[in-house]
Amino acid sequence: MSDTQLDPSTMSRRRQIIETFKMTKQVDRAAPWWMLGAFLLFGGIGFGIFWLLPGSGTISLVFSIIGGLLLGFLGMMIVFSRRAQRAAYARLEGQVGAGARALSMLRRGWRVEEVVGFTKQQDMVHRVVGPPGIVLVGEGNQHRLRQLMASERKKHERVAADFPVHEVYVGSDEGQVPLPKLVRHVQKLGRQVKPADQTDLLQRLKALDAQRPKVPLPRGPVPTSMKGMRGNLRGR
Repeated sequence: MSDTQLDPSTMSRRRQIIETFKMTKQVDRAAPWWMLGAFLLFGGIGFGIFWLLPGSGTISLVFSIIGGLLLGFLGMMIVFSRRAQRAAYARLEGQVGAGARALSMLRRGWRVEEVVGFTKQQDMVHRVVGPPGIVLVGEGNQHRLRQLMASERKKHERVAADFPVHEVYVGSDEGQVPLPKLVRHVQKLGRQVKPADQTDLLQRLKALDAQRPKVPLPRGPVPTSMKGMRGNLRGR
């Protein structure tokens, strides 16, 4: 299947959910059973709650069945969301540009720029602009990234000296942030820049970006899955 066919912008919501389910099942074969278990558990709880409400026998039974189905479906979708997110991160692990794909899960109020800095060895730095200010996210070899990150920090501080600049390294080593925790880590950096000031910051960064060559990341089914989940199954 081509990347265009997998582009969520060309899919209906139903198709996005189906593709996300397929991706999840490939990585996590137990996911359908967890979903079924959640449906039965939450459905049973919903049925019991509505059955205990006052009412005549037939009406009570009808409302109990409807309540059980609705609560069961809700529980199933919650489990689906969590396991789909976990499966998507598992597929991203170790891929070039995995950090950028994970950062695509950030919601409104954040601006992500992929590959604002890179090396020939495919080490790269991405930039996030949001409430914390500027967040430089590096992925690749830790030693090479240090020099690249220092260079990018100087460039950004030169055009936006009065805004905070944070450095985040993606990985599983000490001092790095694991890929599944990257979005939450960035969100927890605090609120140091007001929305109106973010607009001013983005304008300043345009001049810096205009001097850079654009390096597109390779596209494929995993980024599509992440974007589909962002639109339909956002986990907390």
